[in-house]
Amino acid sequence: MDVNLVLRSTRVITPEGTRPASIAVSGGTIAAVLPYDAEVPAGARLEDVGDDAVLPGLVDTHVHVNDPGRTEWEGFWTATRAAAAGGITTLLDMPLNSLPPTTTVENLRVKQEVARSKAHIDVGFWGGALPDNVKDLRPLHDAGVFGFKCFLSPSGVEEFPELDQEQLATSLAEISGFDGLMIVHAEDPHHLAAAPQRSGGAYADFLASRPRDAENTAIENLINQARRLDARVHVLHLSSSDALPALAAAKAEGVKITVESCPHFLTLTAEEIPDGATEFKCCPPIREASNQDALWQGLADGTIDCIVSDHSPSTADLKTPDFASAWGGISSLQLGLPAIWTEARRRGHTLEDVVRWMSEGPARLAGLTRKGAIEAGRDADFAVLAPDATFTVDPAELQHRNRITAYAGRTLSGVVTSTWLRGERIADRGTLAEPSGRLLERNN
Repeated sequence: MDVNLVLRSTRVITPEGTRPASIAVSGGTIAAVLPYDAEVPAGARLEDVGDDAVLPGLVDTHVHVNDPGRTEWEGFWTATRAAAAGGITTLLDMPLNSLPPTTTVENLRVKQEVARSKAHIDVGFWGGALPDNVKDLRPLHDAGVFGFKCFLSPSGVEEFPELDQEQLATSLAEISGFDGLMIVHAEDPHHLAAAPQRSGGAYADFLASRPRDAENTAIENLINQARRLDARVHVLHLSSSDALPALAAAKAEGVKITVESCPHFLTLTAEEIPDGATEFKCCPPIREASNQDALWQGLADGTIDCIVSDHSPSTADLKTPDFASAWGGISSLQLGLPAIWTEARRRGHTLEDVVRWMSEGPARLAGLTRKGAIEAGRDADFAVLAPDATFTVDPAELQHRNRITAYAGRTLSGVVTSTWLRGERIADRGTLAEPSGRLLERNN
């Protein structure tokens, strides 16, 4: 065993639990998880991080990088730097908000070429399912996308139209034919159209415009389609806790459905959002504290499989004080781990839970068998966290391109002291290395 690095900590979070350990790394792969006081092999470098916790690198399967085409919003260089600073070692890029969208193999190749030299962490790609690209789905699958995203209501960009129920069924049938995965922005357009639509800065008005029934109905329809077609589906950014019983029942029945939620739904509440503060706007919306409590229960009982960022940035001018017209999206790549850890610990959860939700779960969703755990044979990807340290969020210290954040001024627990990609330190207390990420394809 040609070991070149040993990473040692009193708190290493493994699938078997948290324990003192020394992680032996060979050629970018975890060779073994050894006892804490194991002898360091000749020629290996020892990195002892003391009592800082060593987590498997986080996996974020819901990121809008917007590159190429809307790079004034974000880009692979800045997004992956922010991810690295936040302990994320793998992200999957969403197919929309870039130009062109990832809806054909040709468009995928354009995006891959742009990302290749800019990625500080490993990057994979979702494809998109549109009303007119059913013929492109299998070629995109064969080209290595991890699955296909669709909207059931308007996406906000004209080049990525939504699917109606008939179009959803057609795309799902095609995708299930090669055992692909459909990931779904589930809000029902009819409920949205019937909801009161008021412009202005009142958050209560915006919340009323995106009612829970829109999510609940769309998810019920998706469950029915997945059941009928025996298709694999995934509910994106669950906001409405009302949908949890139907999701739990579908899972118990054997419907192939998984669910994610996001840091903003789990750490921010409608009651605390000031009028005009559109840095808090996202779709579906941040809901009430009681709803948040139920989402945490869904995480605890396994109905919700994972937590991912839905990092969806924009330029500052698009965040107008009018909730009706402001761009909807929250940027949290760099802050997701401490935001979730702060709230998880307050609610009695452990770092092992956080790893299950933010590393193991997303890796399983995407089929990333080399990611998501500290065990022999996996990539040597690590997030080193000082869990008891605190910091106050200063937007000027964020790495993503437009430093707008709903977390400004918040004091969070958990400081990412270093991030490691295949055994190389890529972030060290805010200092970032040059890009060394790889482009990932499904099943590689």
